[in-house]
Amino acid sequence: MKITKSEHARRRKKLMRSMDRQSIAIVPGAREVTRSRDTEYPFRQDSDLFYLTGFEEPDAVLVLIPGRRQGQVILFCRDRDPEMELWNGYRAGPEGAVAYYGVDDSFPIEDMDDILPGLIEGKHRIYYSMGHDDAFDQRVMGWVNQIRRLARTGTTPPADFTDLAFLLHQQRLIKSAAEVRIMRRAGEISAAAHCRAMRECEPGRFEYHLEAAIQHCFAQHGARFPAYNSIVGSGANACILHYTENNARLRDGDLVLIDAGCEFHGYAADITRTFPVNGRFSPEQRAIYDLVLEAQSAALSRVKPGSNWNQPHAAIIRVITRGLVKLGLLEGRERDLIKSESYRDFYMHRSGHWLGLDVHDVGDYRVDGRWRPLEPGMVLTIEPGIYISPENTRVAKRWRGIGVRIEDDVVITANGCEVLTAGVPKLADEIEALMAGNG
Repeated sequence: MKITKSEHARRRKKLMRSMDRQSIAIVPGAREVTRSRDTEYPFRQDSDLFYLTGFEEPDAVLVLIPGRRQGQVILFCRDRDPEMELWNGYRAGPEGAVAYYGVDDSFPIEDMDDILPGLIEGKHRIYYSMGHDDAFDQRVMGWVNQIRRLARTGTTPPADFTDLAFLLHQQRLIKSAAEVRIMRRAGEISAAAHCRAMRECEPGRFEYHLEAAIQHCFAQHGARFPAYNSIVGSGANACILHYTENNARLRDGDLVLIDAGCEFHGYAADITRTFPVNGRFSPEQRAIYDLVLEAQSAALSRVKPGSNWNQPHAAIIRVITRGLVKLGLLEGRERDLIKSESYRDFYMHRSGHWLGLDVHDVGDYRVDGRWRPLEPGMVLTIEPGIYISPENTRVAKRWRGIGVRIEDDVVITANGCEVLTAGVPKLADEIEALMAGNG
């Protein structure tokens, strides 16, 4: 189910077709990051380099040179080192990079300072994304300045820098059929994990017990790591949007909000479900939950080609505002409340985000000042929520501390959309049935 070498090659060719002929693109990979003393965080490749190569080792740099006769695709990477491989695992090395990843040529990363200035010389433009890695920015400028210092000998330094993200992230925004298959599987694994958390939830356990169940389910299905730090917030913790302490005891009568998704072959899933700790919604919890679900349904009906990015969000605002008025949590005319953004006391975030190799994936939400039209192949989340702070004294006490969010991953199709995360229930009756052992 991994992306094939031929698809990576097509991605590189497409990108180079959009580059100037006399140009060069430089795409640095990620480096290992120290966690404590002599241990590192689990390595995760830079998404841009991974998208173009599938290469998963640290200390790599991809160079693209359209039209170069000796080879347009060059990868600098770590050389083979039997002693280091004995301690830390196998390396592809330059020979393996050519054989297994389809690049035209590859050199040891230690030789980059000697080789890359010669590849840059004579090019009119460098495609490179400044501002993400200060140390590498300085290296790039050092290579350019080295060429400039030799200008009297006839060398030609590049005259222009262009942000590579402008081209590459537009390309990443539209997913291929293979990418959608991987993201569908990521959604299935994540949905199974959420179902397991619902089944194992009971008063007296801790939030981290549910987090552990979710991550165990991820790993059992071949997704070793979560795509982001899992949120397991019970009671008032569900009103904290990015709560990650996950250490509170689950109390009878509270809700628990879980926002968790796995990373599968580099691609993220992102699901949120909210359910009662004891398996039964209270009347107030059920009222808020059903309102959030109604808002999500309204948004999903607008996720289709021809809609723009903001239309699902606008639908959510209308439904939530109207519902809060009916419940007595807001007072006034719907139109006036929306105009004054009074709903933001209860719903303060957007309806979703792009999804892909990054959880908050690349791609502009506006184009030329207007909301971006939705197109087939785009993948996004739809995640309305209502959060009633326990300190909100303007509402009756029975409502305070209720936090609900419902989130699904959606790919836009030719005629509408497909929900990639439908494997975990979200109707209140279905959740209660699952938790009672009947689902």
